[in-house]
Amino acid sequence: MFWYYLDLSWRSFKRTPLVSALMVIAIAIGIGITMTTLSVYHMMSADPIPSKSDKLFAVQLQTMDEGEGWFTKDDIPYQLTYQDAQKLMTDAQGNKQAAMVRTGFAVHLGNESQSPKLMDARATGRDFFSMFNAQFVYGGPWQQSDEDNAVQKVVIERSLSEDLFGDSNPVGQTVYLDKFLFEVVGVVEPVTDNIKYYDLNNGAFKRPERVFYPFSLVKELEIPTWGNSNGWKRELVKTYAERLESEIVWIQYWVQLDTEQGKSDYQQYLQNYIKEQQKIGRFARKEPKAVVRDVNEWMQYNEVVSEDNKILVLLSFMFLAVCLANILGLLLAKFMRRAPEVGVRRALGASKTQVFMQHLVEVALLGVFGGVLGILLAQLSLWGVRESYSYYSNLATMDLLMLLSAPLIAITACIIAGLFPAWQVCRTNPAYYLKTQ
Repeated sequence: MFWYYLDLSWRSFKRTPLVSALMVIAIAIGIGITMTTLSVYHMMSADPIPSKSDKLFAVQLQTMDEGEGWFTKDDIPYQLTYQDAQKLMTDAQGNKQAAMVRTGFAVHLGNESQSPKLMDARATGRDFFSMFNAQFVYGGPWQQSDEDNAVQKVVIERSLSEDLFGDSNPVGQTVYLDKFLFEVVGVVEPVTDNIKYYDLNNGAFKRPERVFYPFSLVKELEIPTWGNSNGWKRELVKTYAERLESEIVWIQYWVQLDTEQGKSDYQQYLQNYIKEQQKIGRFARKEPKAVVRDVNEWMQYNEVVSEDNKILVLLSFMFLAVCLANILGLLLAKFMRRAPEVGVRRALGASKTQVFMQHLVEVALLGVFGGVLGILLAQLSLWGVRESYSYYSNLATMDLLMLLSAPLIAITACIIAGLFPAWQVCRTNPAYYLKTQ
């Protein structure tokens, strides 16, 4: 019967092409707008590293004295002081750990063939690459001895490698970061495609850095930060050494803990560290907190998906509901016009259920057409978003889930809109229409 109902639906479309086209366009516009906002929301809220998101933890310490507050909702800074990050790195109590900070340089080859390019860089530990599943094209991270001895080694992103060295393997070549000469030890693919979740302080949707070098060089070369720096107390900071010893928070710190027991042990280690620091006058609070949050908790804590994004998705569904209200009126008018035909079918033995199902198949087919056209409109809208906002270039896309969801939402919405008109027409009294023939 389904194929018969499908044939009747197609004939109905051909009999009323204008009304059918209006309904398809209405549902397509609603689906196009809805899928545009929903796709962006979906990409923004998706787990950026599902294979390890429950094993990677951002570390926070409540360093302020009693009575001093912070602007976070739980009164804990997003970042760490240099001295705390350095001590945690030295103790190395996690399975892997990486202190890091956003910096930047003019990158060049030291000759006139290419002009310097100013770009972001990241000082970090060698564990960073394995922790965040970085994929190397050539070479690998620097050695631990390079980290310990502040050797000027660098890992560059593939696109930068191609800009500087073409398609050749650059491992062993040298590159200048400002005036400092670095040896290239590895070439890596972009660390993340969508959300720079490992550093949400400096823009969740900004492009990942293209230059990575040992964290120990921050102190050795006195490299200034390009990220956020905040303090809670008045301190006289005149030299770089004083900055490193200050209570200014400017370092991000991540640790990999592979088991629940490892997480519990690490939290206990942080509490013990706080107690040690209290003996020398730091962490002067009654109950200073130490918190570790996994990737998804960290994204939620930093409100990567803001209330504005959620409201926008809600408004798009409300717009879809308005489109469905218009479709409902058109469907009701269209179905009731064929009441005499339905009356004859009922008189010939068709049941109410059969008539009802016939019309639901018709509105479902309407949803298929509207959903397909809606996908095209959504793709056009997402292209516009990518062109207008470069930092959304990897977010304003439709993955397979969204592509499959669009026609499903359209069909479901059309069926909901068609329930009342279909129910009305199947209640047609055959005797009334037979008398009028």
